[in-house]
Amino acid sequence: MYLAFEGIDTVGKSTQIERLSERFPDPLVTREPGGTALGKKIRTILLEEGEVLPRSEILLFLADRAEHTERIVRPNLHRLILSDRSFLSGIAYAHVHDGIAVDTLLQLNRFATGGLFPDRIVLFRIDETSLRERMGQKSGDAIETRGIDYMLRVQKTMEELVDLLQIEHILIDATAPVDAITETLYSYIKDSQA
Repeated sequence: MYLAFEGIDTVGKSTQIERLSERFPDPLVTREPGGTALGKKIRTILLEEGEVLPRSEILLFLADRAEHTERIVRPNLHRLILSDRSFLSGIAYAHVHDGIAVDTLLQLNRFATGGLFPDRIVLFRIDETSLRERMGQKSGDAIETRGIDYMLRVQKTMEELVDLLQIEHILIDATAPVDAITETLYSYIKDSQA
């Protein structure tokens, strides 16, 4: 099962992926961008250098997604895949940042992935106060520095997209206790595999 963990930065995706990877036999843990050798280079360009034009940014994310899908995801569909981000982030961030139509972004992502999207999505949600606290405790990358309002608009877009596209998903309150979230997700994955 191909499971994507989605949500804006600081919501706890990586923490939960790490915890869940220890509870399932032989899961494949990966991320976008950065799950392949090319993806690591693209991640550096996008998140650390940050001087990329909006259209170039989208195309770099799509290049990473194409590589990731064909080299990592598709050959491992027989396993449990825990992916930190997927096409959903790509569409939401690009739509909010650049105003590109969702339909256009969806077509581009279908092309990049050959039509392979996650089987299920874990979507984390955080309130503005908690987001401000968490963002204040870390230095932001090139995308995080776009601000709190931007991040909240991206979050809202992700929520709208999973409903619009009728993707099987679970919505997680990112402010809940970490152990409780892990148990909820463990049960969700176990039931999904049954």
